[in-house]
Amino acid sequence: VMDIARELIRLYALRKSQPGFGFPPDTQWQRELEASFMYDDTPDQATATFDVKRDMEASTPMDRLVCGDVGFGKTEVAVRAAFKAVQGGKQVAVLAPTTILAQQHYNTFRDRLSRYAVNVDLMSRFRTKAASPSKSSWRRWTRSRAWRSSPCSRRPTRRRLRSSST
Repeated sequence: VMDIARELIRLYALRKSQPGFGFPPDTQWQRELEASFMYDDTPDQATATFDVKRDMEASTPMDRLVCGDVGFGKTEVAVRAAFKAVQGGKQVAVLAPTTILAQQHYNTFRDRLSRYAVNVDLMSRFRTKAASPSKSSWRRWTRSRAWRSSPCSRRPTRRRLRSSST
């Protein structure tokens, strides 16, 4: 047990010394999303949201687990954190232990983020390749006027370098 404890302490000290990605402070869209939640936040939910966002804005690797009973707002905390990450130019993946929970989370994320230029999709063993969005539909979306006017589009673009012979 002592060896495991020493190894954990060493590992956590190493993680704290490594640089991380600090997300920008909340935007107007972040505040709108949070204000649009149909329920009042519980004190624990408000604390969890604040702590998660504080960790995301720090420049050290994040190490936080949000846990609670069913129906206490963990998904809403995740929606808010995911939206903050997307506005910071990052992609987000939400993992679920069952296909039913994955579908429920997909529906929640899709509904909560539908007003914003955010692409939400589901990967599941029940989805066929034909049902998944194609790369061409993603390209059409990223070239659309809604995408270009959103803060989500302000991330660096990837360009393919081509060499030319003279």
